[in-house]
Amino acid sequence: MSTGFSDPVQQEIWTTVCALNDAWTKGRPDDLANYFHPQMVAITPTDRHRLNGGADCLAAWKGFAEAATIHHWREIDPVIHIYGNSAVVAYDFDMSFDMNGQTITMGGRDMFCLVKEKGRWWVVADQFSPYPA
Repeated sequence: MSTGFSDPVQQEIWTTVCALNDAWTKGRPDDLANYFHPQMVAITPTDRHRLNGGADCLAAWKGFAEAATIHHWREIDPVIHIYGNSAVVAYDFDMSFDMNGQTITMGGRDMFCLVKEKGRWWVVADQFSPYPA
């Protein structure tokens, strides 16, 4: 998980993001409850309306993880900006998965907003999308 982050807080945040991605891409989507803030919001390319609350976000990620067989997931070129007890993490991703009898290979970008509460980092917002056509 070497990223080149020399700042220990950036590395702590990146470790959190990688752990949550490992949870849903490696068959443990229920573990996302350890990373999603109860008041999280998310904007996804497949939902018309935003997802409100950690429970709704967990249900969406879990639904995808259970419907797909994920073969490959990789975070690319992360950047982390820290603002006191808040942070923004952005990176590109590359993934491959089977769904509905098709193998889909795609890339895109992801942006998380995190807040540090009670000694740990929580995702409070996420927006992700495939690369534009």
